[in-house]
Amino acid sequence: MEVTAQMVKELRGRTGAGIMDCKEALREKNGDVEEAIRYLRESGLLKAAKKAGREASDGQVSALVADDGKSGVLVEVNCETDFVARTDDFQALVSLVAGQVMENGPENVCAEGGPVQTAITAAIAKLGENVLFGRAARFALDKGVKGKIVSYIHPGGRIGVLVELKGEGDGLALEAVGRDMAMHIAASRPSFIDEGGVPGAVLESEREILLAQQKDTGKPQEILAKIVEGRLKKYLQEICLLDQPFVKDPDQTVGAVLAAKGKEIGGELAVTRFVRFELGEGMEQETAG
Repeated sequence: MEVTAQMVKELRGRTGAGIMDCKEALREKNGDVEEAIRYLRESGLLKAAKKAGREASDGQVSALVADDGKSGVLVEVNCETDFVARTDDFQALVSLVAGQVMENGPENVCAEGGPVQTAITAAIAKLGENVLFGRAARFALDKGVKGKIVSYIHPGGRIGVLVELKGEGDGLALEAVGRDMAMHIAASRPSFIDEGGVPGAVLESEREILLAQQKDTGKPQEILAKIVEGRLKKYLQEICLLDQPFVKDPDQTVGAVLAAKGKEIGGELAVTRFVRFELGEGMEQETAG
């Protein structure tokens, strides 16, 4: 019997199961919706679909970097509890997701019926919790560009960073510098690489806020302007990577450390992109560059 789109729609509406699972159930049961529901229940897929509405704020942030350091990914996969996040089954799922993102990019990694969505559905049924693909980022150096993609995962897997570091030098030296940058980003949460990368709208909004904070002080306009610009400069130092005090040596900025490391290994170094994921903070990526 032919399985029609209307039959699939009806079964999805009654069960919440995925399109491919509904098609399979209807084919197995010759289009009988009631029997298809029974089939989904028996296979555990209906149970999985019901769990898919529950909050999944725990999980794992993980990274995968190619052996040559020319490409890398950062992924977040979510579940409901830390207990499940630490299971071998969940860790295997995270590895699968990272591999798929590395191979195909993050855009279509969770396509209906694809390996990731199939594995997530199976994991929900087996682990008894909602499991979600949270987000992912993939960096790759252009052909001929010298540099390194470096990752850092904070112990516990709740914070992860991926950094694109461009420059010449020994691979191990670049790896060490990139890891320092990634660890700093994990700890200090910069939003942009430098002031040039801060959108004008962000600057104007902060300027307006700072001015509003001073409006009742009674100070002359020219004094207020100087105060606002001074505080705006301090704000930029807080959100721009290169202006932040380096976590391993707060007497130096990150920019100064990069410059010094570049001289040591024989070439100018530059962080050209980074992304930082913190578990459960939402789908929006904090990127720069």
